[in-house]
Amino acid sequence: MKKFVCLLVFITSLTACSSKIAYNNVDWWIYWYLDDYVELTDEQKTVFDEYLNTWRQWHKSTELSKYKTQLEEIKQDVLTNRLTSERILAHLLHARTHWTRARDKVSQDVAAIAKTLSDEQVVTLFAQIEKENREEIEKRQDYLSLSEKEKEKKQKRKAQLLESVEEQIGRLTDTQEQIIATYSEQYLSTRDEWINYRETMTNAARRIIATRHINKDFEQQLITLIQNPDTYRSPMYINARAHNAEVMAAMVSELATTLSDKQKHVFIGNIEDVIEDIEGFME
Repeated sequence: MKKFVCLLVFITSLTACSSKIAYNNVDWWIYWYLDDYVELTDEQKTVFDEYLNTWRQWHKSTELSKYKTQLEEIKQDVLTNRLTSERILAHLLHARTHWTRARDKVSQDVAAIAKTLSDEQVVTLFAQIEKENREEIEKRQDYLSLSEKEKEKKQKRKAQLLESVEEQIGRLTDTQEQIIATYSEQYLSTRDEWINYRETMTNAARRIIATRHINKDFEQQLITLIQNPDTYRSPMYINARAHNAEVMAAMVSELATTLSDKQKHVFIGNIEDVIEDIEGFME
């Protein structure tokens, strides 16, 4: 169910990775994605189009400026050497509020659409979600059954992290590679807990949607589910997510103290590119 909701706030992720053309044609992308889960009737599409237009106008008029403001704050923090771990954690929490606002914005409309789904549409929706859940479990089992040593798995995780950082600041020094290697050892795997969370959320959504025609509180119950995902995350999962955020903040903070002028220029340039994209979306 969460993935179904994610597609409806797809526009919140476009600012960092897509062109103005993609942003302005988000309706097409959402319908393309939605078709994998459920085929809406003409009447449902008419209502959904109205919702999409409202969400897009809201996002363009109120949300994009918030993204731009935070990116400008991050840029200033880089320029003034203020990227402490506390400051980075604050930025992470702030970024999470962007997602939360979008999720909460669409939740009422999602619940209204869900109430109109036929039994056949519901069966199709959850069949696809369950298929994806099974695929995630199978991929996890395949990964755990690999004959490679744990050390080799850690090396792969470190390599992915090195690549990610290098994309942002350019060629890394030996010192920076060592910093990343040290912190990569501290990350906790959340894959199993994430899979359990998906299944728990799916089952909860299925139980609620099954009552959509007879439950006067159906819409509010579904809204509550969408807006309170931590209710369905285990304490272990929540703690691991918090731990990993702290590890990342500490790593980025330490890396920030080692940036050369050239690396800082590259990093600032990447931030400015995203800001420029956002300004284009706002036109």
